[in-house]
Amino acid sequence: MSPLEKTVVFGTEDLLVSLCDSVTKVLTLATQSQIRYSAMVQRISKTCLKPDIGCFVLFDGGFSGLVIINFSAQAAMELYERYMLSMGIPKDGLASSFTSDEVANVMGELMNQIVGDFTGKIGRELQTHITQNQPKMLAINKQVMLSVDANLDQPEARRVTFYTGGNNIFYLELAIDRTEFIKLYDFEPHEAPDPDELIAQANSGATTATPPSPPDHGDSDELLRSLGM
Repeated sequence: MSPLEKTVVFGTEDLLVSLCDSVTKVLTLATQSQIRYSAMVQRISKTCLKPDIGCFVLFDGGFSGLVIINFSAQAAMELYERYMLSMGIPKDGLASSFTSDEVANVMGELMNQIVGDFTGKIGRELQTHITQNQPKMLAINKQVMLSVDANLDQPEARRVTFYTGGNNIFYLELAIDRTEFIKLYDFEPHEAPDPDELIAQANSGATTATPPSPPDHGDSDELLRSLGM
């Protein structure tokens, strides 16, 4: 690859699209409903947690950043109910309020899956590594705004609007250090691992493993007999 071909292949908007794709992928699979996001993105000056449910995750490593998702009560309850029903939980056993601990736990788990999918793609496609902390979730029933300090040197912040299958709205906000990834030479990104294939390989290895042979006591027995024991 010549110097003229060393072009920027990933910038802030590209990272944002990758993150948005992780949101739609994880939530669509979890809720068995179509999640989509707006084609327009907002450039914002700071990220905030807002009512009714705010989730945030900090990540660090190859680059640092903060991901926030602000759910309305209607969006959170729709996603929570669809997720639980898809797992076979009866409707009469579900929480009735977005402020319940069960809703908070489910939304935190979904947030963890989203960022986990995103960090996995970053490792495969950009050949760098970022780590995430445990997602934090806050149910806010009053009009308050909380800022999260991500300790970024040159922060860039974006906001994207998402729509649930029931047309309820939630917002994703991303703040990262200004960064650009430039390809130095061609490479083939690693494919995402198939969990079912990994499990099958592990089971196959367990069933075909040769059991250890019993220890050979022939030499030791001969020695004992020569000593008259």
